[in-house]
Amino acid sequence: MRAARLIKMVLLLQSRPSMTAAELATELEVSERTITRDAQALSEAGVPVYADRGRTGGYRLIGGYRTRLTGLGRSEAEALFLSGVPGALREMGLEDAASAARLKVSAALMPSLQDASQNASQRFHLDAPGWFKETPAPELLPAVADAVWDDRRVTARYRRQEAEVERELEPYGLVLKAGVWYLCARVPDSGAYRVYRIDRFTAVAPGEERFVRDDEFDLPGFWEERAAQFARAILRAEVVVRLTPAGVRQLPYATDRAVAREAMESAGEPDATGRVTVTLPVENEDVAYTQLMSLGPEAEVLAPTALRERFTDAARRLSGLYRDHQDHQDGPDRQDRHR
Repeated sequence: MRAARLIKMVLLLQSRPSMTAAELATELEVSERTITRDAQALSEAGVPVYADRGRTGGYRLIGGYRTRLTGLGRSEAEALFLSGVPGALREMGLEDAASAARLKVSAALMPSLQDASQNASQRFHLDAPGWFKETPAPELLPAVADAVWDDRRVTARYRRQEAEVERELEPYGLVLKAGVWYLCARVPDSGAYRVYRIDRFTAVAPGEERFVRDDEFDLPGFWEERAAQFARAILRAEVVVRLTPAGVRQLPYATDRAVAREAMESAGEPDATGRVTVTLPVENEDVAYTQLMSLGPEAEVLAPTALRERFTDAARRLSGLYRDHQDHQDGPDRQDRHR
């Protein structure tokens, strides 16, 4: 464990001019005291680690030191070939570049690791889009991807409700979510970061000017925060539902899992029949009707009244549908007895 940490520490220092003890401790998930001991151990082993004192000091390698630890182990080599998402690379127009890179890496591997790519690709495959729907790649995606790679400002036109809007954007990063491509970009005039669906772009014109990226911008963190905000923002209504134990188990499959979990955490104790009453945030009553209908008799809507009446009507119609079907199966004699 320590040997692997020491190797990683050397590689980190090799990739940067210097790093503080706090930065190394964060990267290696240890204490700053451990970093001090590790630096001393490396120095004693002949690795020229130098500690600059003072508030702006840190650790660095001196004398142009470069480690010769360039070989890849099997697990590392196979993980490397898992890092690509073939469909996404193809849609961005990067399939040829990715293929060339894989060939170059394969050629550099030891003979015993030449099958790493085959082993990984035949054991793991990422299929990003959701089931039962086809989401063709947006026509303008390659142009947007080029601008993202090149840190080049673009002038984009996109559909917003019934109108088209033109904006100058600094394209920071792309996100593929359930088969839909999004652009995370900064608006130069305001400095605000915003998210745009690329399939709503009608034109993208790269400019001559490149922008300077904000080093503090974290694409995964930004996306996670905005996605959570969006998920909360659309939940503008609430319904009160009484669930059977089976309904409790099925609720995360009928609605958002996080929403279902939070609703259950705030629910009261089960009643004498084992049913639990929960208050569930929903987008609107139509969405709630569709989601809760999938639970069938495992869910009873208590409020709002209008939604409960919709379920009452649906139950009445379902009862009539199945009763009429059974009467038809039983024949005229059974129908006469009903009369």
